Amino acid sequence: MTKKAFQDYYPDELSHCYGCGRLNESGMKIKSYWDGEESVCIHEPDPKYMAAPGYAYGGLIASLIDCHSTGTAAAAKYRGENRGMDTLPPLRFLTASLHVDYLLPTPLDGPIEIRGKVKELKGSKVIVESTLSAGGRVCARGELIAVQVPEEMMLTLLKE
Repeated sequence: MTKKAFQDYYPDELSHCYGCGRLNESGMKIKSYWDGEESVCIHEPDPKYMAAPGYAYGGLIASLIDCHSTGTAAAAKYRGENRGMDTLPPLRFLTASLHVDYLLPTPLDGPIEIRGKVKELKGSKVIVESTLSAGGRVCARGELIAVQVPEEMMLTLLKE
C-alpha cells in the first residue's frame, strides 16, 4: 500500500512498540489501514513464531490483534473528532482488556489478515472487535478495550 498506515503517524517517542513500532528494529512493524468502516492489517509472519511445525503460537495471534486494535482505536478517535492523524495533540491508546478466542490453528505459510470494527467509541474508551484470518479461514476473534493515554502521561512520554 502506498498510503500511510495508522502507525506511521505515531510520534517518534511513541513508535517503539514491539508489535507496531516503526522504530523498533526487532519488532513486527505491523501496519493498519482503513478499508471503509473496517480496519485491515496484512502481516507476513516470520517462521520463528512457530508453536507446532507450520503453525503460529498464540502469543503472536494475541499481539497482532492487540496492536492492530489499539491502532484502530486511535484512528477511530481521530475520525470521530474530524481530525487528521497528523494533527496535534497526538492520540494514543493502551490496552485495558484483551480477550482472544482461538478458533483454528493459524498457519504460518502465508499472510495473516486482521480486520477490526469499532464496537463503541465513548470518551477516552474504544472497544474494537477483530477477526484474524489465514488461508481464507477465520482462526481467531478478539475484543479489545482501549483507553486513551492520559494527557499527563502523554506529556511525560513526549518529553523523553
